[in-house]
Amino acid sequence: MDAALRQVAEGATGFMPPQEGLALYTAATAIPAGGLICEVGTYCGKSTLYLAAAARAAGGTVVTVDHHRGSEENQAGWEYHDTTLVDPRTGRLDTLPFLRRTLEQAQVEDVVTAIVGRSEQVGRWWSTPVALLFLDGGHTEEQAQADYSAWGRHVAPGGLLAIHDVFPDPADGGQAPYHVLLRALDEGFREQSRTGSLRVLRRVD
Repeated sequence: MDAALRQVAEGATGFMPPQEGLALYTAATAIPAGGLICEVGTYCGKSTLYLAAAARAAGGTVVTVDHHRGSEENQAGWEYHDTTLVDPRTGRLDTLPFLRRTLEQAQVEDVVTAIVGRSEQVGRWWSTPVALLFLDGGHTEEQAQADYSAWGRHVAPGGLLAIHDVFPDPADGGQAPYHVLLRALDEGFREQSRTGSLRVLRRVD
């Protein structure tokens, strides 16, 4: 991975450990030339940069989808609430300006397109096959399943599905992404690699 881009990625606001970020990058570099990478759950763009680096290497494109109002765990009173991301004008979380700064700093706007909207709404009208889908959106059971339902069907045959924050043991973290993993394994995906909480699967049906 480009050293300058990796430095920006590691310094960006977010929850992707460097080891998992590099594993995501490695998986994404395997997409076909000109392939499309889709990320569900952008936050401030940390993981987006690992995907952007891979897209640039493969001659591909990244589309990243988020409503930018934060997941449940990002709201006031929850563990991952960050007051610096709150818009003082509205009092609501707004990560979109921070994504813009991240993309500008990394100079990856030529390979990244940001879509502002709820993933299940965007996924409803989406029609382009996806070479790699990265799921890292809401971590409630309802939202995680909705993200997979909306986007899993768009993964091209032989394409990749990456799921973040997969914790089989409830003592380690929430179970929603793990349940998505189990569902994907039942619906034509086969596990390809594990790095920390990141799982990479390939569609084989």
